Amino acid sequence: MKKQRFSIPSGILGMAGKYTLLLIGMIFMNFALPFHEPFSFPLYYAALCYGFDPILASAEYLFASIVSLDLFATLSALSQAAMMLLVFALYKRAHKKMKTERLLYLFAAQIPFVLLFPLEGYTIFPFSAVLQKVVLGVFFFFLSVFFEGALYSLLRRSFRCRLTAGQLAEVLLFFIVLGLGVCGALGETVYLCIALSALLVAAILLKSSPAVPFSAALSVPLCFLHASAMPLAEFTLLGCFSLLFVGYGKIPAALGFALTFIASAYFKGLYFESGLDIFLGLLPCLVAVAVSLLLSDKFYKKAKHALLFYRERALPRIAINRNRRAVGERLYEVSSLFREIENAFTENEQEDNTCPLITEHLKNTLCRNCPGRRRCEESGAFAGMDKLIAIGYAKGQVSLVDLPSDLGAVCGNTAGLLFSANKLLATYRGTAKELEGARESRRLLAQQAHGVSEILKDIAMEQSEEYSFSEGESALSSALATAGILSSEIFVYGDGNSLTVSMTLASNVNGKRLCAVAGKALGTPLSLAEKIPLAPNRTCYILRRKPEFDAAFGVATLPKEGETASGDAYSILKIDERRFLVALSDGMGSGEAARDISDKTLNLLESFYKAKMPSDTVLSTVNRLIAFSPEETFACLDLAAVDLDTGEADVVKIGSPVGFILSEEELRVLEGDSLPMGMLDAVHPSTLRAQMGENDFMLFMSDGVTSSFGSSADLYGYLSSLRPINPQSLAEEILSNALTRRQGHAEDDMTVVAVKLMKSA
Repeated sequence: MKKQRFSIPSGILGMAGKYTLLLIGMIFMNFALPFHEPFSFPLYYAALCYGFDPILASAEYLFASIVSLDLFATLSALSQAAMMLLVFALYKRAHKKMKTERLLYLFAAQIPFVLLFPLEGYTIFPFSAVLQKVVLGVFFFFLSVFFEGALYSLLRRSFRCRLTAGQLAEVLLFFIVLGLGVCGALGETVYLCIALSALLVAAILLKSSPAVPFSAALSVPLCFLHASAMPLAEFTLLGCFSLLFVGYGKIPAALGFALTFIASAYFKGLYFESGLDIFLGLLPCLVAVAVSLLLSDKFYKKAKHALLFYRERALPRIAINRNRRAVGERLYEVSSLFREIENAFTENEQEDNTCPLITEHLKNTLCRNCPGRRRCEESGAFAGMDKLIAIGYAKGQVSLVDLPSDLGAVCGNTAGLLFSANKLLATYRGTAKELEGARESRRLLAQQAHGVSEILKDIAMEQSEEYSFSEGESALSSALATAGILSSEIFVYGDGNSLTVSMTLASNVNGKRLCAVAGKALGTPLSLAEKIPLAPNRTCYILRRKPEFDAAFGVATLPKEGETASGDAYSILKIDERRFLVALSDGMGSGEAARDISDKTLNLLESFYKAKMPSDTVLSTVNRLIAFSPEETFACLDLAAVDLDTGEADVVKIGSPVGFILSEEELRVLEGDSLPMGMLDAVHPSTLRAQMGENDFMLFMSDGVTSSFGSSADLYGYLSSLRPINPQSLAEEILSNALTRRQGHAEDDMTVVAVKLMKSA
């Protein structure tokens, strides 16, 4: 039978380690001053505020008070523990979060200390022991507040994100008291072993200037202990000399550190002491060197990786700007290339000289050996020949009625002239058609080159804009920290509608709450645009400015009776995060053929608008592509591009029936007078700009719906009576009413598209 192994859950192990460290910290802090004043109380209070269990934390505080070996000191600690345990346990049971009232409880907890703690008083202060306890009580009050922030920074923010100056000061104060406690409990030599080991390891790990202020911070407890600045100078010197050699490896760094320490010991007179004192004086240096060398390269590598998330990095921003600038320059060059292609297709376009060629050919063939040639030349009859060919070129052929009077009066071979002219016109007509097709193709290609050039130029300008440090980054970092959301890196760039925020956060951060906190800090509403996983527990959150409006859509459609497919097609397309496009296309006729025309029209429009090609280029290109069809195919079009920030809608109507904007106050008409697409070589769309507001509806209908109402006035009157709530029910109601007016028979394809604009949630 296989034995089962007993294992301790990692959560329990982590909790046990946390409470063990809390107890050790409390014990050491009670040794910070000679009379063992309860410096552990600020740590105890901070642990309760952070969320430690009130019973366990109170028990540890009482246990730590035993170091004073005095009954009244224990009674003081017992009174404070009972008071804080009662308050925090009641709040925990009621599931109520403690706010600023906790400062009143903190102040009240100093009263037992003042009344019960056996402080005899320090002779250096010229006032009574009771007054000294009052001063200490006030000091403990403020120290508790600082320790609350220090514990939060140590347990929640350290090695996850950069600490602010205030948080660094709180943490420094915490370690000063802890360092004084270690010196009081274990002696100065033990503290030096710990502090110098941390100094050397930090120098090897950081390999940069932050190691020097870290070294100085480690010396502060000794400065307080000796009331001297000499430890500060010594630790700073050790940090500097360690950095001088750290570039060559950890062994040279440890050697440089040891030599500096040995030299400083000489100036302190250590070598004039006894052998035991010399050994104890050099012991911290030996321990620090041993610790730094025994730690594996794997440890340094992992620690360095953790610090990369902790320190702010400017290099990635510089690298991003450099790459964006290079991409922008390349795109601009490609844009110039397409502009040259456009010029090549539009320049040197030959004029149509068919008529002069035909006239010249007739003169050199038919009129060459004519006896009356001289008479025609002298009378100017050849000018009449130019008119004749011009008329024939326009009509396709000439007849006797087209013959100019001056030419008919002089020419003696009018029948032969008309015959030869018609023969040449027939020959040149095919060639002219080919030339016109080639010219049209060149114009189409030139337009496409122009559109691509404009797109690339816009992207080049956008990519060339550098991302600089934003003032909102620090405000956002503070707001997130206050909300308990820890970010190792924040990147804010752009402004206005282009504002984008990128943050590295824990993967379990609530997106809705994150947007609310970030939006309040930056003063603009934000929405979650994207989440990019970086590691098993780290994710990049990308927020963008939330549009002012959102949109809902409704569609109701019915094919003509007897047809399996509707000739109408509609499209609802998100162009980008701030604009959408809605379109309705009605192919001439019904069934599959009309459906193909509508689908082709909308597919082309969608592709061009997605590419952000200029609207003029889009419409004329789609028109030409439809006109190139070998069959006579036409399409009516309703199209609107709506800006979700302003509510402005750019409406294009080509051969389509009337559209509407329905609001609470009025019903506005959207009407155009252009012919369907593909009917003429050049499209002339009816364009207008409409302003939509909150809860406004935009309606597009195919002619199968509008014709059911008999007249525009009837349709207007019907729509004016409606009070819609959602766009889908509105579209279905209009289609149902139109079908009822046709006695239930769909005599044509029927489609209604409705759009409702709403305030963003």
